[in-house]
Amino acid sequence: MEKPQSTLNSLVTNGASGVLLHRRSPEGDWIGVSGVGERSSRSPVDPESWFRAGSITKTFTAVVVLQLVGEGRLRLDEAVTAQLPNVPADITLRQLLNHTSRLYNYTDDLPDVAGLLRIRYDHWDPAETLAAVVGKPRVQADWSYSNTNYIALGLLIEAVTGRPYADEVRARILEPLGLTRTQVPGDAVDLPDPHLHAYLESGGELVDCARMNPSQAWAAGQVVSTADDLNRFYAAVLGGELLGADELAEMLTVVPSGDGTAYGLGIEQRTLSGGLVLWGHTGGIFGYFTVSYHSADLSHQVTLAHAGGTGDEPETGTLLAELLGSAG
Repeated sequence: MEKPQSTLNSLVTNGASGVLLHRRSPEGDWIGVSGVGERSSRSPVDPESWFRAGSITKTFTAVVVLQLVGEGRLRLDEAVTAQLPNVPADITLRQLLNHTSRLYNYTDDLPDVAGLLRIRYDHWDPAETLAAVVGKPRVQADWSYSNTNYIALGLLIEAVTGRPYADEVRARILEPLGLTRTQVPGDAVDLPDPHLHAYLESGGELVDCARMNPSQAWAAGQVVSTADDLNRFYAAVLGGELLGADELAEMLTVVPSGDGTAYGLGIEQRTLSGGLVLWGHTGGIFGYFTVSYHSADLSHQVTLAHAGGTGDEPETGTLLAELLGSAG
């Protein structure tokens, strides 16, 4: 398998400020970077940089929920109204986890880039976020990705445990696995050093978005991490370190989610053209785009962080096929 340096370089050519990749394959481990970690200083990308992982947070949230299922404190196919009385009575825990609840996606109402930049330091209260959208008409589709589902799940975790969402993630995942370079930051606006700087274009200028309040995304997208930690996290998930066999089987039970992909409980399944089946998630927030996918036997692991500048995010399936070469 070829080293994917050319793919990283092309991402920068197409507009990324900086990218980093940690890849595991049968041929061995490979770490690479391209571009700059910060545009004004032109500092090179540190391959161990922190970045905002966005919706990869959903897998963390799902693990905590499924642990509670394994403890008998929740049931997948029971309605969640006992813990979340504002949520429609027909919605089950499974439907929140696999995006079949048909709840309106609150991020569809976020403003344009200029508006986002104006509110990027604001605190968002998750209960208020959920209350603002549960009365909206339900989506008329069997499967519809909705960040609202995971705001609801964060609140459900707090209702069942009596503890803050972030504390449960730390106690159940980060501390047992020794993921010292992953954080659930709450309202903290700064990233640890070294970190990638991502940018959004507004008014003809690129605005550095490394500093922002991630409470807007909360249990749907606030985690900050590193490529090595995310590879270790997904290895622990798929390797059965965090979930019992029954709960892991439920997590990997999928429904079609369009474009040849399928979605389980907080995790996506992608099958590449060569037949390789991968599990993981993407994450996008304020110019950061992360791709983290892994084969069930862990012979293949890919985590790529893409710090935006100009241009669009890469297409995930194409990117994975390039990064995994003939395996895809």
